[in-house]
Amino acid sequence: MVWILLAAAILCEVTATLSLRLVDGFTRVGPTLVVVAGYVASFYLLAQVIRHGLPLAVVYTIWAGVGVLVIALFSAAFLGEGLTRLQIAGAALVLIGAAIVKLAT
Repeated sequence: MVWILLAAAILCEVTATLSLRLVDGFTRVGPTLVVVAGYVASFYLLAQVIRHGLPLAVVYTIWAGVGVLVIALFSAAFLGEGLTRLQIAGAALVLIGAAIVKLAT
């Protein structure tokens, strides 16, 4: 159950972050509401995950690492933002680091 909550928190954060492209300086109400709701939901879910016993370091590392990776891949695949080899290597290192933090607990 706790891992489902963490996945939902990541999904909310990714949705909010990707929606930032649409807010136009927070002048567009709909996308702005998606951003705010996404971040509020994400932090609420993160709090629930931590409450259920996963260590903060593990939760935050996985949340941030997977979020960065998903946003980078989505942006490259669907938004026309290319990824250099160095950026791909950096994203891979973030994911590897998250895995190491998890395995070390």
